[in-house]
Amino acid sequence: MNALQAYQQVNTQTSITDADPHKLIQLLLNGALERINMAKGKIQAKDYAAKGNLIGKTMEIISALRSSLDFEQGGELAGNLEALYDYMERGLLEASVRNDVEKLDEIAGLLRTVKEGWDGIREEALDFLRQRDAG
Repeated sequence: MNALQAYQQVNTQTSITDADPHKLIQLLLNGALERINMAKGKIQAKDYAAKGNLIGKTMEIISALRSSLDFEQGGELAGNLEALYDYMERGLLEASVRNDVEKLDEIAGLLRTVKEGWDGIREEALDFLRQRDAG
């Protein structure tokens, strides 16, 4: 493993270890966006095996986001996010099969919208988590 990869792995592990639940979701969203961008590059380079691997990892991340939804506390919003994550997973599969960069751009745009919303509620999310854990 080269030095850059070693640094990135340690940096990622440290970020995860030090992260609160809100930050973990941010890291997952960032990871999904990074992998989509890398997959687009692999399509353009005609490296379809690497593209498939990256899209597969993105689908795993979205599946993790989906499984973290709290339907009891989240109500309608959690249901809407579940439907959106389902759409993203199907879109990623379609993009992978068709080597469709435009579809990857669409999914990345949806992820960015979710991330912007999530980034904007940091304090509210942390207050909720503190209250939940205290109660």
